[in-house]
Amino acid sequence: MDFKSEILAGIPTVLPKKKQRSLKVSHAPNRKEILSLDEKKLAIKNALRYFPKDWHKELSHEFAEELNEFGRIYMYRFMPNYDVYARPIEEYPAKTGQAAAIMLMIQNNLDPAVAQHPEELITYGGNGAVFQNWAQYVLTMRYLATMTVDQTLHIYSGHPMGLFPSSKEAPRVVVTNGMMIPNYSQPDDWEKYNALGVTQYGQMTAGSYMYIGPQGIVHGTAITVMNAFRKVLKKDGYPAGKVFLTAGLGGMSGAQPKAGNIAGCITICAEVNPSAAKKRYDQGWVDELIDDIGQLVQRTKKAIEMKEVVSLAFIGNIIQVWETFYDEKIFVHLGSDQTSLHNPWAGGYYPIGLSYDECNTLMREDPDAFKKEVQQSLRRHVTAINKHTVNGTYFFDYGNAFLLEASRAGAAVYKNEKGEFVTSSYSGKENPSWAYPSYVQDILGPMCFDYGFGPFRWVCTSGNPDDLRKTDAIALKIMQKIKGDAPKEIQQQMQDNIKWIEEAEQNKLVVGSQARILYADAEGRAKIAEAFNKAIQSGDISAPVVLGRDHHDVSGTDSPFRETSNIYDGSKFTADMAIHNVIGGSFRGATWVSIHNGGGVGWGEVINGGFGMVLDGSKEASNRLKNMLFYDVNNGISRRSWARNEEAIFAIKREMQRTPQLKVTLPNLVEDGVLNDLFK
Repeated sequence: MDFKSEILAGIPTVLPKKKQRSLKVSHAPNRKEILSLDEKKLAIKNALRYFPKDWHKELSHEFAEELNEFGRIYMYRFMPNYDVYARPIEEYPAKTGQAAAIMLMIQNNLDPAVAQHPEELITYGGNGAVFQNWAQYVLTMRYLATMTVDQTLHIYSGHPMGLFPSSKEAPRVVVTNGMMIPNYSQPDDWEKYNALGVTQYGQMTAGSYMYIGPQGIVHGTAITVMNAFRKVLKKDGYPAGKVFLTAGLGGMSGAQPKAGNIAGCITICAEVNPSAAKKRYDQGWVDELIDDIGQLVQRTKKAIEMKEVVSLAFIGNIIQVWETFYDEKIFVHLGSDQTSLHNPWAGGYYPIGLSYDECNTLMREDPDAFKKEVQQSLRRHVTAINKHTVNGTYFFDYGNAFLLEASRAGAAVYKNEKGEFVTSSYSGKENPSWAYPSYVQDILGPMCFDYGFGPFRWVCTSGNPDDLRKTDAIALKIMQKIKGDAPKEIQQQMQDNIKWIEEAEQNKLVVGSQARILYADAEGRAKIAEAFNKAIQSGDISAPVVLGRDHHDVSGTDSPFRETSNIYDGSKFTADMAIHNVIGGSFRGATWVSIHNGGGVGWGEVINGGFGMVLDGSKEASNRLKNMLFYDVNNGISRRSWARNEEAIFAIKREMQRTPQLKVTLPNLVEDGVLNDLFK
């Protein structure tokens, strides 16, 4: 059966032969046993409902084996026989180009070159899933292949509920992931209900089909590192020969070495999983692999002496690097961490003193002991960082829940009124504050998000690198033109983005689909998208272009420890912005929309939404992009301005001058003196 025929067949009519997991790809850690006997039976019952009764006896034993061994039912038997990757759009069987584009994006998310654990349908972050099992994938692809422009596919945490009558103007797909009742949103709730097969962790762009490989974060990481060095160095020099020390290479974190090279520094990134480190090296995302700490010390000292721009991957534990560098008096200018600490007990963070394989065994066989090891390591990790920061290192939380989980472990990640490091149990005169800022608080929030700049994305569905080059040239020309008229407040942002797009191809950012990311505001996104649409109409670009963004953006995400950590009016724990974002985008022309619980900082800690939009050169696409992209950005700027963020107030006032139909409620600022004597 060929590719198109297998997709159109959906669930096969004849039970396929049992398949073995591949030895050539990374696999998800085995999840801990959390279900009771009755719940295990329910999990099997839930899984079998995808298949005819004649298969139930055989499949029940197989699924029970998977559940017992892996802690989940992945249905490996139903993995497709064809290779999974983003094909040119015309190769997909579909009645509508919009559906074909979504199929392309789904396959890109599961491409072994892109996905972290492809056979477990996990794209990144250790648990960021596209689907829960292969039956869901098979059904979804068939639904997309057969849907019309008058139908919408509704997907509940990976499960395709079905095609429903709608309209041509409605989204083709509506996706939700992990939308739990609030009191059932603790980490063990995810473990339980995911094992039952009724919910999943979609991360941000995994479960919304908008992941484009590590490029998806490299631009934001490069901007963060560049601006962090600007904070630290001010006007006293350049980053060359200066050290940025961090951890994580498995998923989105794999962007860090490449971003460091773009920023122009020495990047040292520790990774405990040898295959993850080698994968990034083979893809050209890190310059050198080192597995000996003594060799790392000597190589780092040489790079400092020679003022190199280089990225070094250390195959080992990050704690050893922090401690050894302190003993060796290697000064670290910037420090952070991008391990998947949103998922600390199931492979997101590996404790020191145990091998990678020993950790994977312990987390499955004795999860309580593994948790103790993780928390002990976090305390040790923070102690080492604190020693460096006393000497002048600038450390920032990279939005992976590092400070949050370290505080829960009893690490000294707070400072009291005397500036001393203390734990959350401190009982002094005043509540202690975080010892370190979130990178959104210090960098991306005031410098980018409040002004409306965020990670705009596009994918050339032809799969042709020439089309990507043409989109790069179009975006560059538009950004240069906008910069000429831009106010001084955003000149640096414009220049950083122009430099990025100028150098994008030579930096070899593409992994998987022919995709690009570019930080842009509402004006830039709309003008670039309109130019793409005209180029498609004229035939200069040979096939449709998919627009999207990271959920990690101006208005897509409510996350008190990351995206909205620089919201100081007390509303950072609310999620109205993300909900309005996805609802507002759905009736303004998005091709598909998604809303998730969890993503980046953890299950129950964030609500985030995203979209996809297909540009096909039509007048309808032109109208949709103008309405949708404008709202998608300005919804967030409005919320940020209401929180009294100075940069956002500037940005929304400027937008109201340009767009008379926009009327936003502005805050009246209160002088502190009015409040001082109210409560005594």
